[in-house]
Amino acid sequence: MTVTFGSASADPGEMDVGRLTVGETRDGSSFGLPVAVVNGAGDGKTLYVQAASDGDELNGVGVVNRLVPQLDPAALSGTVLVTGITNWHAFQVAEHRNPIDDTKMNRAYPGDPNGSSSERIAAATLDAAADADFILDLHQGSTSRMLNEVRVRCGRHHRLHKACLELAQVFDCGYVLDQKGPNGQLARVGPDEGVPTIDPELGGCVGWDEESIEYGVRGVWNVLEYYGFVEGDAGPVTQTRATGFDRYGSPAGGLVQFEADLGDAVRVGDVLFRVTDVFGRLKAEVTADGDGVFWRSRRLPQVATGEYVCSVGTGVTEY
Repeated sequence: MTVTFGSASADPGEMDVGRLTVGETRDGSSFGLPVAVVNGAGDGKTLYVQAASDGDELNGVGVVNRLVPQLDPAALSGTVLVTGITNWHAFQVAEHRNPIDDTKMNRAYPGDPNGSSSERIAAATLDAAADADFILDLHQGSTSRMLNEVRVRCGRHHRLHKACLELAQVFDCGYVLDQKGPNGQLARVGPDEGVPTIDPELGGCVGWDEESIEYGVRGVWNVLEYYGFVEGDAGPVTQTRATGFDRYGSPAGGLVQFEADLGDAVRVGDVLFRVTDVFGRLKAEVTADGDGVFWRSRRLPQVATGEYVCSVGTGVTEY
């Protein structure tokens, strides 16, 4: 059966790229998101993948850039649909939010085909995603430093929680945040549409990070193998799972010196960071409120009073 996504159309055993038209720019010309269809020669399930829902989170674009050329439709059972750049306007100006409506794209789902720019994009991409069997919404921790992790956002009482958690374990970044997400996230809306959905957060950087991109490419391949799209023996892997975060801001302005690194086990009372003045004189010392894993930190050393510094994953178990 021929599969169409936007202007991309592929018969079984073929691959095509095209555009998913979602509106017009300020000069009245139409614009579309770059999309691809990889239609396997064999029957099977459908995987939907999207990247750059936030315009400065580029590691997912790196995954798409490396992954799609590796997909051989002749060896594929089922279909892979890809939106290579979701937040088109924000991507053009290397910003997090859509500058047309000042909206964070991953708070706009399920969207509205007659709504704002972000709502129209959300509605158009969800229309394709909701018909899939699995959804991978590729993100990163913006420009902060962060572990490579996968987020399960449906909530632990959702009927698809177990399926979403299994998908996260198969993707296998080693770390999972299992915490119900804010309204408007695709990883919240996808399960409500009956589709297991995860939000891989592929590190955090400015530009591309090769290690995180490799995690993402391998993760998608794991999903393809386990769910029968391609031959392979990937399966669920035990992960370090957190169910929440303790966030820490700076009690003083100055320069941050971290005493913990990403992935370190943290115990209550451990020093997380110190703040000094420009001459190295100590101004503040911040310790952990509880046990957990050092999960995320700011990239720049300079901070103002109350400014975000780091996060510790809490409620940590092996699952």
